[in-house]
Amino acid sequence: MTDSRLMWSRGDRVRAAAVIAAGWVALLWLLEVADVLSGHALDGFGIVPRTPSELVDVVPAAFVHFGFSHVAANSVALLVLGFLAALGGIRRFLAVCALIVVADGLGVWLVSPAGSNTAGASGVIFGLFGFLLVSGFVERRPLGILAGVLVGAVWGGSILAGLAPTQSGVSWQGHLIGLAAGIAAAFLLRRRPSKSLEPVL
Repeated sequence: MTDSRLMWSRGDRVRAAAVIAAGWVALLWLLEVADVLSGHALDGFGIVPRTPSELVDVVPAAFVHFGFSHVAANSVALLVLGFLAALGGIRRFLAVCALIVVADGLGVWLVSPAGSNTAGASGVIFGLFGFLLVSGFVERRPLGILAGVLVGAVWGGSILAGLAPTQSGVSWQGHLIGLAAGIAAAFLLRRRPSKSLEPVL
């Protein structure tokens, strides 16, 4: 009886993680469709730095993109990294993402070049990468460590490239701040030791 309950719980966790990750990506595509149909009116929700009125765009900017190619470039990584992070629990996943979005948005507002307009989910992607990379080590979970090693092997090169300040049209500042926020989230929102028999990612 215990084993069957554990298996059901794991399956439920996987389904919930898949739904929230796929739903997030679908939302980004729907918003870009709305943006195109509105003549790119949503692009105004990007962050223009050091303008007080732009502080209201700190959160919305993470959901807005500048064209379908921009959304497509972020979709696969967000889907996979979001799914892996959500396996650890939906409430914690939402808390991690909220911390990353707010910290990244405020950081972009503070340090991005004057006159720039920054938007997109890449800051969240870099944050989830950082979170997954270190959370297993922070919590001493073998499966989490394995996930971090695999994530680093698959996306490490792309992450390093995205931090290069020489790329034109890319917010390396947002990427760096997102990465730092994700690592901080792994420490601030780490799971405490539990007597539960259920292994979690």
